[in-house]
Amino acid sequence: MISYTDIIRLNIPVTDCYQWVEEMIQEKSSALLQQKISMKPREDVFCNVMPGIIRSADGLRGGVKVVTRYPSRAPGLDSKLLLFDAENGEFLALMDANWITAMRTGAVAAHSIRLFAKKDFRRIGMMGLGNTARAVMLFLAELMPERELEVSLLRYKGQEKLFVERFAQYQNLRFHFAEKPEDIIRGSDVAVSAVTYLPDDICSDACFPEGILVVPVHTRGFTNCDLFFDKVYADDYGHVCHFKNFDRFRSFAEVSDVVNKRAPGRENDRERILAYNIGISLHDINLASHIYQSADLEKLPDIDLQEPAEKFWI
Repeated sequence: MISYTDIIRLNIPVTDCYQWVEEMIQEKSSALLQQKISMKPREDVFCNVMPGIIRSADGLRGGVKVVTRYPSRAPGLDSKLLLFDAENGEFLALMDANWITAMRTGAVAAHSIRLFAKKDFRRIGMMGLGNTARAVMLFLAELMPERELEVSLLRYKGQEKLFVERFAQYQNLRFHFAEKPEDIIRGSDVAVSAVTYLPDDICSDACFPEGILVVPVHTRGFTNCDLFFDKVYADDYGHVCHFKNFDRFRSFAEVSDVVNKRAPGRENDRERILAYNIGISLHDINLASHIYQSADLEKLPDIDLQEPAEKFWI
């Protein structure tokens, strides 16, 4: 098994991860993708099974990722990925997929922000400040070092202070805290929610200013936006066409269609845009395939992860 520690020891650049996500978005039509299977033994627990096959430089690569959420577990989210050669059916590796999941999710969200946010966006609001939110912030900080960003963080159990400490070395980031979700939304050009469970929508329609881009990473909390936002985008039609408001979207397109000039993206700075990046297995498989090709694990230097729980943090 290729463990989390093995992957960390590879020291993969952020720019490489972003490039791998970009290439998969560009080439999505060449891949085979099935809808994820989601099982919920109870309301706050899920088990998602995510299969797919992609075309890589090494031929066809297939994978099945299993991700589970148990809020009483640390970490609450955990995932594994089985990688196989889809040319001949040979199983290649079982991989810890926690780093892969966080990094591809962060890269996809950052890609949507760069693609759909208004041109000179500077104010970013973030809720749910766990590993996923850290990954989003990492990509924005690394890819846009020249842009001064005002980042508003929703206070929650001291996570906001740890978040600021994590990004203290980035001089272009200015952090401040908010007490309520409404304050995050009203003051943002881009609002990112990485909250894993919300029973209801997070705030009223009036809270969303013109020009805002909303990126609800785990899709919850923004169904009211479905009905009045100007445009909705997603990484895959098949994963959102069952949403209760899908037929009432004013405009819908896949992100890959915008990238490949088959659909328009943002057309002015007044449009309110919603980006449902559901999280498709193609990105996990592509990252896993690249990692497998470079993972000469016997030659990697040892590192010491002092606190086991910390291994899951970006």
